[in-house]
Amino acid sequence: MNKYLLFLFCVVSTAIGQAKAQKFKDVAQTPPMGWNSWNKFACDINEQVIKEAADALVSSGMQAAGYEYIVIDDCWHGKRDENGFIHADKEKFPSGIKSLVDYIHNKGLKFGIYSDAGTETCGGEPGSRGHEYQDAITYAKWGVDYLKYDWCNTGKQNAQASYTTMRNALYEAGRPVLFAICEWGDNKPWEWAEDIGHMWRTTGDIYPCWDCEEDHGDWSSWGVLKILDMQDGLRKYAGPGHWNDPDMMEVGNGMTVNEDRAHFTMWSMLSAPLIAGNDLADMSAETVAILTNKDMIAINQDSLGIQGFKYSSKEGLETWFKPLKNGDWAVTFLNRADREHQVNFNWEDHQIKDPDFEYSVDFKNTLFSLKDVWAQKDLKTTKSSFNAVVAPHDVITLQLTKK
Repeated sequence: MNKYLLFLFCVVSTAIGQAKAQKFKDVAQTPPMGWNSWNKFACDINEQVIKEAADALVSSGMQAAGYEYIVIDDCWHGKRDENGFIHADKEKFPSGIKSLVDYIHNKGLKFGIYSDAGTETCGGEPGSRGHEYQDAITYAKWGVDYLKYDWCNTGKQNAQASYTTMRNALYEAGRPVLFAICEWGDNKPWEWAEDIGHMWRTTGDIYPCWDCEEDHGDWSSWGVLKILDMQDGLRKYAGPGHWNDPDMMEVGNGMTVNEDRAHFTMWSMLSAPLIAGNDLADMSAETVAILTNKDMIAINQDSLGIQGFKYSSKEGLETWFKPLKNGDWAVTFLNRADREHQVNFNWEDHQIKDPDFEYSVDFKNTLFSLKDVWAQKDLKTTKSSFNAVVAPHDVITLQLTKK
């Protein structure tokens, strides 16, 4: 075969391969649940930290509650070898990534790793730019189940094209991988990423505070309420296999118990990925109780996959509704204010219509039983008004089950 025919064959073969490439189906049909190292440990990671997190995920009851991914974030990298293949930092991970993956898998968990679409990661480690197929092959060889793919040091790269390239590489490598797009919402991934990734970040980084902006100079990280408000208008883009991601959770990282509970609740109402970001090996009983509340998790994991929406807002008290399967609903009263709020909700005065999807309910014609998710208490039906006090920076969430 002459050089021209060989070149043509390679071009055609590549085009055919790319035409067939797709993201892996049947992955993340409900919002992913797991743990990521960044929020608590940043670059201070090693194989012992990751193993202890995996051990604690199991022993705390989080695995039984549905958490399954253990994800190493930035700074695990060593250097590329003479052929361009990436290796782990030998001091941090002396046993190698494959050994660590086996440890995670032996616990019945799944393993996630981090890379970047640019030449370097945000932490200055080797990025995947120009090595996408090599890295995908390496991840498949190690047994990786999840890839968080960041957006630092990307220059003039096109986001959609860059993420498509890595999607194709993962598909060609042959091992099903959950592909988590992390370009902070700068390029509106909700408009183009449904066929590329299983989840996409909608904002910059989260910060463990209720309602603040942490200014880092040329970028900011954001408190829980700031990020919640940034989700406005995005719910119509999410669903099974393609989720809006308002970033990893800060539950257990220094906010009050009320604020942690509200944070977890609103991420659950948003059908957001529930990726814990605290030190799993050193959790309070309150933190464990929040992260493993089975009814709140069921609302997040509902197979309908519809995000909640804000129904009303007055003087810092917001009412949110979330459609669930079988005609059921979840309702959350969120108190953003610094003072307690009285809730007086007469169900029969309200006809609820989902602003983006074909869901509605008229409480005059449909009766529901009520359960307080956080108090774990069965209440009366929607035939009676709901009256309660919501503490500052806290929530009350009700499960509404059609009778």
